[in-house]
Amino acid sequence: MALNLKVLAQRLRRARELQAIELSTVCQKTGITHERLSQIESVQCKPSGDEVLILANYYHVNFRDFLNESGPESFEQTEILYRRHGDDFRSDDRRAIQEFLYLCETESFLEAELKIQKHKFAFVPTGKHFKTHGMQAAGKLRSFLGYAANEIPRDIFNDFRQIGFHVFRRKLTNSNISGLYIYHPNAGHCLLINYEEDIYRQRFSASHEAAHAIFDSSESVVVSYKPGKGDYSAQELKEIRANRFASCYLIPPDQLPKVSQWSKYLALNWAQQLRVSTAVLSFSLKEAGLVDESTAKLIRSFSVPTSDKIDPEAPQTLTEKQRSRRLNLLESGLSDYYVGLCFEAYHQGIISAGRLSEALLADHAETQEISILFGRSLQYGV
Repeated sequence: MALNLKVLAQRLRRARELQAIELSTVCQKTGITHERLSQIESVQCKPSGDEVLILANYYHVNFRDFLNESGPESFEQTEILYRRHGDDFRSDDRRAIQEFLYLCETESFLEAELKIQKHKFAFVPTGKHFKTHGMQAAGKLRSFLGYAANEIPRDIFNDFRQIGFHVFRRKLTNSNISGLYIYHPNAGHCLLINYEEDIYRQRFSASHEAAHAIFDSSESVVVSYKPGKGDYSAQELKEIRANRFASCYLIPPDQLPKVSQWSKYLALNWAQQLRVSTAVLSFSLKEAGLVDESTAKLIRSFSVPTSDKIDPEAPQTLTEKQRSRRLNLLESGLSDYYVGLCFEAYHQGIISAGRLSEALLADHAETQEISILFGRSLQYGV
């Protein structure tokens, strides 16, 4: 089949414009001259195969998405995102989101190649009470995953990966955004959690985005803001439902502590036991009618020290140096689960050493460092 240069040029230009990158920046980063790139985007010349691969790698887009005009439109979701919320995403965050989608698509490919089974979860709400929808779905998912009634989830990121969601934590410069949900045409349900937040807030945000995946996938794109920021409205029914799901999934209502007199010690102790922020604890207690607003405000006024908060993907068993490096990788989106998939695919010969580095968003030296950190070997002298 002949290559459609017009479609290719349009997709290359859209990839650049959606990430708000100037032509001169692309030229500087890729080594393709300004004149040459301008001609490619305006259909004045045919790019070489190497140029397509270089640009696909720079834009973090599968090169086949540029070449296959009959394939699914990979830019549709980001176009919807920026059409609705474009002012909230600067170039750095747009690049981060594109990398996130690239990681989701790569993870989906690796899971399929490695034949990793997922447990599909579905919930069909009945009635019109959105809070009840959230509570019921949380209870059903907990049972589906085998949690005991009094068991508190420790690694909720793994929970949602088990049911086929792609969950990545990535730092965004816009701190008003807590997370976003995108339904990708190839990867499916994709959840981005803003790593700018602390780990206990990230747990709530991940659960909140999972609710959007369960209930709101028909919208393709949902952006979640911190309360009082951006387009956030606590009165929106879908946000009420997502918040209720998150709070009930993390802390089943019948497991909430019944305390007659709250103190700083009790607030911090219970928040730490439940792995939630004091804000989430106070919200859940008030929602259950166990405290009034003044007591909820008191509980929220305290905060678990960051150093005491437990991150399941950066365990305390690591050395200080290892943990610091692991946290840096998490900040750029590389989870323990994803890195493990990449190396397993590499060792089974599914991907090459070069493709491994691409999947890890790393050069050869960084790939070597990551392999040492995760106790994996590189067999072919990467």
